[in-house]
Amino acid sequence: MKYWFFIAFIFFLKKGITQLQPIGDWREELPYNSAIDVTADDHTIFCATPYSLFTVDTRNNSIDRLSRITGLSETGISTIRYDAVNKKLIIAYSNSNIDIIYRNDIYNIPDIKRSSVPGDKTIYSIYSPAGQDSYYLSTGLGIIVIDGNKNEVKDSWFIGNNGSQVKVNAVSGDTSFFYAATDEGLKKAPANVADLSDFSNWQLMSGANGLPAGVCKNVWNLQGKIIAEESDSLFLWDGSNWSLFYADGEPIVNSNVSENKLLLCQRYSNGSSKVSVLEADGSVSRVLTQPTVISFPRKAILFQNEPWIADLYGGLSHFTTSSFAQYKPNSPEATASGEMTVFNGIFYATAGEVNDSWNYQYDGNGIYIFKDGDWTNVNRYRFHQLDSMLDFITIAIDPADETIWAGSYGGGLLHVNSSQSFEIFKQNSLIGAAIGDPSSYRVSGLAFDTDKNLWISNFGAAQPLLVRKKDGSWKNFSTPFLLDQNSLSQIVIDDNNYKWIVSPTGGNGLICYDQGSSIDNISDDRWKLYKTGTGSGNLPSDNVLCIAKDKDGFIWVGTSNGIAVIQCLPDVFSASGCDAVWPVVKEGNFAGYLFQGQEVRSIAVDGAGRKWVATKNGVFLISPDGEQVIYNFTEDNSLLLSNDVKKIAIDGKSGEVYFATFKGICSFRSTATEGGEANSDVLVFPNPVPPGFSGTIGIRGLVNNAIVKITEMNGRLVYQTRALGGQAVWDGRDYKGRKISSGVYLVLISDDGRTEKKATKIVFIGK
Repeated sequence: MKYWFFIAFIFFLKKGITQLQPIGDWREELPYNSAIDVTADDHTIFCATPYSLFTVDTRNNSIDRLSRITGLSETGISTIRYDAVNKKLIIAYSNSNIDIIYRNDIYNIPDIKRSSVPGDKTIYSIYSPAGQDSYYLSTGLGIIVIDGNKNEVKDSWFIGNNGSQVKVNAVSGDTSFFYAATDEGLKKAPANVADLSDFSNWQLMSGANGLPAGVCKNVWNLQGKIIAEESDSLFLWDGSNWSLFYADGEPIVNSNVSENKLLLCQRYSNGSSKVSVLEADGSVSRVLTQPTVISFPRKAILFQNEPWIADLYGGLSHFTTSSFAQYKPNSPEATASGEMTVFNGIFYATAGEVNDSWNYQYDGNGIYIFKDGDWTNVNRYRFHQLDSMLDFITIAIDPADETIWAGSYGGGLLHVNSSQSFEIFKQNSLIGAAIGDPSSYRVSGLAFDTDKNLWISNFGAAQPLLVRKKDGSWKNFSTPFLLDQNSLSQIVIDDNNYKWIVSPTGGNGLICYDQGSSIDNISDDRWKLYKTGTGSGNLPSDNVLCIAKDKDGFIWVGTSNGIAVIQCLPDVFSASGCDAVWPVVKEGNFAGYLFQGQEVRSIAVDGAGRKWVATKNGVFLISPDGEQVIYNFTEDNSLLLSNDVKKIAIDGKSGEVYFATFKGICSFRSTATEGGEANSDVLVFPNPVPPGFSGTIGIRGLVNNAIVKITEMNGRLVYQTRALGGQAVWDGRDYKGRKISSGVYLVLISDDGRTEKKATKIVFIGK
């Protein structure tokens, strides 16, 4: 047996935190741990993930990210290709959009994405013949030709039987022919024929002269020799017949020609993998089998005769003769669909998800923690103790010690101590198994009350509500209502210590629970069920999706048919009751109920009392009373990664708003922060204001809703505003809208009673 001795180097991209994220700026938090494609220019390795790109500069091993935030057109990549002759990077996205990066410019070609032609428009590979500025895209429709000079679609070749659509897996060529690896087999056409869009010019090669019939997965020109991949074997064409070039009986994931050699990615039936380097005569010159790094190789290239491998689980790796380096930009493990929260400046997210019927999704990506610019991933892949804990969908931070409590939908309750040791509660606690599924312990909602007791939704259990008291003892409760599946999920605790609990299946509605004088005495407990209809709660729909408590203590309820607000909370259990009201939002000359007809999936309240609302149609920011739409972010008008937004969380100190979208996590630096009781650590940024600055100036660390005046040094008023919570914003113009001159200005801060006063300075630098 041959043993390798190596030194592994892992390079992490860490985000700097020395500068505040400017107000109005976006940031992506995409997963970069999974690699699906790799290509290279003279000194840069480009690595594609299912979401975006990163690069490695081989001169200094520095890593950079390319994403929608930095100018790319989309999130979600299918394949990439570098054209070494014309020095262009071609990026094909999963929605069939295309970007071409040339020098410092990005040219978008949306023609295929926008095309109304039905069928599979996925781009599977890109062929760029040397000496041409044309790119041949292998798609589910056929071959689509891109003019790299005009940056537009030049032609479409539907080469299936009788001119039908056929999935083309790869294209290659030599001086005489184009070759297309299709699901109908390998086809070729003369390169000089006038009309290659005419299917009759394409000859089927599979099923004759030694090449088996059936799907052809790939085709390559290796030093003038045509190599075809069929049935996990490689075949060589000598001009008249095919002969076996290479086969070892194991499945081929990908084959690729690089630096005049063929690199073969394989994954064995037992789960192990290897990458082989084949010479032009079919001999194997090198085999790479490093476990964990090569676990599911998707693409391999040579760069200066050294392999670089894109692996679905191992990221990007670089192999020398005796060592390897692994490149994984610091990032969350994957996307997030469960609850998110921010506590003391640290962002937490859960990766799990359930579908609309609250069935398992078997997501093992766990919990993401973002602190001081670094991501930590807690999941079964890194900690074997969590093997049985899938679908984490809820999270809460213990205010007593800042340890993490997270709920798995099926695996019970996880407590992550500060030392990253774990406690798991399921059959060894009062957490009950789901009725009819005795091995499933479903924790679907968590919240701490002001006494630091942890309230827990135990979905499907006979007693679905329970509490772990501050002293470590437990108590569980039965609901007095007949609920579909005994389903409970999100919990919010209001200023009266009432527990508001979503019951998310079967149109159960919303529950309010009052524990009375003590947790242990159930004789004075009170329960109220909110549903549709006057006198029954007056919700817009019985299908409740989310809840939130605002600055006034009101409960905002998101449903499948818009939003309702419960305002008369002291009267909830009175004889007269406390029905919800439906805010009316005004848009132009029209007015309607807030988000009527839309699914409201998540509501978060910022420092100014405004509500951020997640929908399938993007993100909305509405005024504190819900009567005005301030922002509506979509993919088309902003850098939001996807219109399909699942959850929202807000860092009240910084004003950063996090969005969990279908395509990944992103954030927006908003204008509002949490206000304090005093002006403390007041910060103006940017300060000094650089020449030509046209962004938003922030003044943070203020007393709640402070009055802020900008004056010249002689006291003449330039501008006045109020803080949004604990932060005021200013565009650098005076009250008449004129850009102010260079110089030093005073910033005077006070509260309404003039008891909290503060002064600081801001400097504007001219050209």
